[in-house]
Amino acid sequence: MAKKVSMQDIADALNISKNSVSQALSGKAGVSPATRKKIQKTANELGYHYKTMASRSDSHQTGNIGLIASDFAFSLQSFFGEIYLSVEKEATNRGLNVLIQSISNEMRDNLTLPSFIENKQVDGVLILSHISTDYMNKVISTGIPTVTIDHHHPLIQADAILTNNRFAAYTAVKHLIDLGHEKIAFVGDTRFSPSYQERLEGYLLALQEHKMAADDNLIFSSVEEDEKSVKDLITTVSTPPTAWFCVNDGLGFFVQSSLQRNGIHVPEEASVCSFDNGQLSRLANPKITTVDIDLQLYGRKAIEQLVWRMANEDEPITELLLPAKLLKRESTMKVND
Repeated sequence: MAKKVSMQDIADALNISKNSVSQALSGKAGVSPATRKKIQKTANELGYHYKTMASRSDSHQTGNIGLIASDFAFSLQSFFGEIYLSVEKEATNRGLNVLIQSISNEMRDNLTLPSFIENKQVDGVLILSHISTDYMNKVISTGIPTVTIDHHHPLIQADAILTNNRFAAYTAVKHLIDLGHEKIAFVGDTRFSPSYQERLEGYLLALQEHKMAADDNLIFSSVEEDEKSVKDLITTVSTPPTAWFCVNDGLGFFVQSSLQRNGIHVPEEASVCSFDNGQLSRLANPKITTVDIDLQLYGRKAIEQLVWRMANEDEPITELLLPAKLLKRESTMKVND
């Protein structure tokens, strides 16, 4: 008796995921028209029986998704560039094309959408990082399924793929506490991103759970990421901390460099811990203890969520928090007794 053909058999024959086969044969969005036809053809050839279901994809699906970000976000190639590459890889695996548009400040301020969104030439949109709440809501108002990456806001009603910033920051600050540090500074501009505000909340939670009072003199929550701002901070701080928790690697690099220029040895006299595991944390001397974000996972989960949203447009908004891992390096050490 011949073996019954399964969706997995079709997936194996085409070297694609079983999920893509299911979406194609059920009429759901998430695969390109060309891939859908190829799957249907293979299913027929293998003798797989399925019911053709009408869907938006039969007449309207383009097989394209859009990815947009601000000029600033695209300039941060070591972070957002890696996320884009993982998005493109996952989209290609699903037979989808990625259309990219950098959003200038003028486009943002005038609420000018890319032509592929305005003309609905894409089946879904990924918004990478923050542009502006008004602009992101203009995209969402087109009715095209939208997922945001590394940004969310109470007024933005869209699925979001995020880092678990609170728990990751908590873990980093707990590491400093476990090393015996009691005077731990927080450095970052919480006005710049909800992620930075959440990292402050993680910092405060770690202090609270270890019965350590937060010292306002050690919380620097409006420090911009530039060398002069950090230099001014280091030279004027009234209560020298023994450890510094910085919301990103750029600030961590500037803090460590400024400490060293002021004759403060890292980590013997002050420990430094940052966030993101970017190039600066690895180039610093000593290398900086940091929080690692799986950027490949970011891209993969963003595509997965967008494909799901395209097929389930009426389901409630979902936010997915991705874990992050502390990388202990030479910039942190136990407090000298």
